[in-house]
Amino acid sequence: MGRRLLVTGGAGFIGANFVLYWLSRHPEDRVVVLDALTYAGNRASLAAVADDPRLRFVHGDIRDTETVEALLRTEAIDTLVHFAAESHVDRSIHGPDAFIDTNVGGTHALLKAARAVWLQGDGRPHRFHHVSTDEVYGSLGPEDPPFNERTRYAPNSPYAASKAASDHLVRAYHRTYGLQVTTSNCSNNYGPFQFPEKLIPLTLINVLEGREIPVYGDGRQVRDWLYVEDHCRGIEAVLDAGIPGETYNIGGCNEVRNLDLVRTLCRLLDARFEADPALARRHGRSPAARGEPAESLIRFVKDRPGHDRRYAIDAGKIARALGFRPIETFESGLRKTIDWYLEHESWWRSVLDGSYRHWLKTQYGGQFVND
Repeated sequence: MGRRLLVTGGAGFIGANFVLYWLSRHPEDRVVVLDALTYAGNRASLAAVADDPRLRFVHGDIRDTETVEALLRTEAIDTLVHFAAESHVDRSIHGPDAFIDTNVGGTHALLKAARAVWLQGDGRPHRFHHVSTDEVYGSLGPEDPPFNERTRYAPNSPYAASKAASDHLVRAYHRTYGLQVTTSNCSNNYGPFQFPEKLIPLTLINVLEGREIPVYGDGRQVRDWLYVEDHCRGIEAVLDAGIPGETYNIGGCNEVRNLDLVRTLCRLLDARFEADPALARRHGRSPAARGEPAESLIRFVKDRPGHDRRYAIDAGKIARALGFRPIETFESGLRKTIDWYLEHESWWRSVLDGSYRHWLKTQYGGQFVND
């Protein structure tokens, strides 16, 4: 009999990719997804496994401790992988309350349920894996060494602060109660099923739709980029061989300035349109349909408050201890991502609903949305 996983936020971007990856790699395991289906949760992201008898989907809130306890008991869950989170920095600046409620209160509710069932209940072998972010470490200068697992926490946004608080709660439940936990702090993810508010899908879709591409400030902010399937492989390595109580940084080894990223995406898209003239006919609003380069859509906008200048991850620990290294280069991951968005137009169009368009208008004064 295989493992029995509860995956919170399994209809979100990284969670859905993890569920698809796990079911493809672990045929003996059962996966239960718990997701509240807020704006960034999309059950359609799990359509490929919707009829898989190994998968159960539960529409519910991680803050509902009774529901979580019931799932842990009735499904005999031995592994909880916690993705569910409010995760967009801009949204946290405009509305921080939801981030505290979900990321701090929700994580605590899960920890309480896990303690009640696994420690105060049947005492079964278990693992609570908490998925976090490199943003808890704050910002780096141009010459600073990358973040490692001993870097002091210094979050600069409400989102980052809420994730830092949840990291501390997970650690405390291990040290105080003996809950068998692991934590991973990842760099910026990209790939299939990412909600279009994030930089890479926003840029891709805006090029296809002929919308201007917003770049914050001077565009010289540096991020380390991790292809989402590599992230799933990293979590798998931690679940298989990670030591309870330990934290593992999962990075892509791809430090790129935001402006350079956008320009690379534009260049790759221009090449795709040149190789396949049918794309220009399909996406008539795109610059390619007018014989113009995608870079012509770039517009610099006012920088957001507290915008961290650089993130970089030292992923040496997970490489040494667990043998994990990312497979994708930055450009190979981008090519796969472009292919996916071109082939799954119905998916991203389905999430471009009225509420999302309204949010874009609120963020950028309406100048980047064509209704």
